[in-house]
Amino acid sequence: MRRATHGRRARGRLRLRLAAASVLILAVAATGFAVARSSTDSGHPKARLDSGHKSLDRASRSASAARARAVKARPALRYGRPPASPAEARLQAAISRALQAAGPASGAFVSDLDTGDELFSARASVKRPPASVEKLWTTTALMIKLGPDARLHTAVLGTGRLRDGVWHGNLYLRGGGDPTFGDPTFNQIWNGGRGPTAEQLVAQLARRGIHRVTGWVFADESLFDQRRGGLLTNYAPDLPDFGGELSALTYDHGSTAPHLSPATFAAHELVLVMRSSQIAARASWRSATTPAGAHLLAIVSSPPMSAMARLMDVPSDDLFAELFTKQLGVLFGTGGTISAGARVISQTIAATYGLHPTVLDGSGLSRDDGSSPLEVVDLLRELWGTPAGRELIDSLPTVGVDGTVQSIAVKTPARGRCVAKTGTLDDVTNLAGYCATRGHQTLAFALLIDGPPNWTALVLEGQMVGAIAGYLPGAGRDHG
Repeated sequence: MRRATHGRRARGRLRLRLAAASVLILAVAATGFAVARSSTDSGHPKARLDSGHKSLDRASRSASAARARAVKARPALRYGRPPASPAEARLQAAISRALQAAGPASGAFVSDLDTGDELFSARASVKRPPASVEKLWTTTALMIKLGPDARLHTAVLGTGRLRDGVWHGNLYLRGGGDPTFGDPTFNQIWNGGRGPTAEQLVAQLARRGIHRVTGWVFADESLFDQRRGGLLTNYAPDLPDFGGELSALTYDHGSTAPHLSPATFAAHELVLVMRSSQIAARASWRSATTPAGAHLLAIVSSPPMSAMARLMDVPSDDLFAELFTKQLGVLFGTGGTISAGARVISQTIAATYGLHPTVLDGSGLSRDDGSSPLEVVDLLRELWGTPAGRELIDSLPTVGVDGTVQSIAVKTPARGRCVAKTGTLDDVTNLAGYCATRGHQTLAFALLIDGPPNWTALVLEGQMVGAIAGYLPGAGRDHG
């Protein structure tokens, strides 16, 4: 089991609520990642977080930025100091018990974003395989380099000319690295109804009056390399993890058929749709690069990157992650490879935040990737209150509710209060994200567990994130 709990996405969308958490002295605006409350749910364990920060106003953004600068400037507190309160002592004890059960190869870090205090730290500077927590770095780089509104395109181009309803020449289905291109029914199940279709391309061809193509329909996957898998399999196909094969031109999540690559499979599917629309055509069994000067005949666009980031992070989709990594390599690096894109991610994180995790791919499937709990929480602290941070939070699943964290901490205060990214390889079980606590603080956390079986570690992480969400400063202060 390389990637536990990475289930499929036949689920409804969750929209998380937002209300102001508190009013700070000296008119400092509220943090903006506050517990959603009604007149009947004050302090209720199921209070929701607004994963999009949609209602952060200019004042609260300024306050968040000022607080982030203050946190960065403040010397880090060392774990082991006397607890500031009984609540902090209880939090430290709960996490310590779980980490002790996990063994000495595990580490954790928890920070209060409202005060900048480090509430817990154990082996926090040790780099470990992040597994799919790696997608926090990937998502952040995508939002910084491409932005939430970026879209990827799939197009049909032609060489030749149209005369009397006949296209005299060849057609080329050119991929732009969009992982959501596919069949409408497949997209409804896999992508929640998001993603362009071959039917949309064919409708555009029909509107141009094309009824027959004399030449071939070729697949063009030249934007990326033709390696079908990732580092874990030395780039060989990896269906257990990717659920398909990598290509700049994929259809139905990288589906293939005998003697067909992902790209040529896509071209054959396009031709089947053309024939069903009374356009006579034939698909080539080989791929080809679109010649210069070819005419653009039809084009479709992916959902915006903000939506595709959620399609990647909620179910932890490794194929999405590596295709986006190759996209970064094409646009900002040395080419459409995982290695080129990983270097762009590393450089972006280092230049923007001064952090230096070991990033070798975009999915985290490589055990040679390395991140420490402290680095992960530092990223979450730096992102807090920023546009990229709001997009990252909106991409994450809600603990105890959906995605890969649906079954974690269900019967604890963390349910509905935390958004988090899982990361799972054999005997590697990680969890990192944000919690809005019972005391209306916002805590960032990273729990990286190495050693225990995944099912054991998930129970321990549920205990830890439950304690984090249940943090309530001031409670029991007079009772020790």
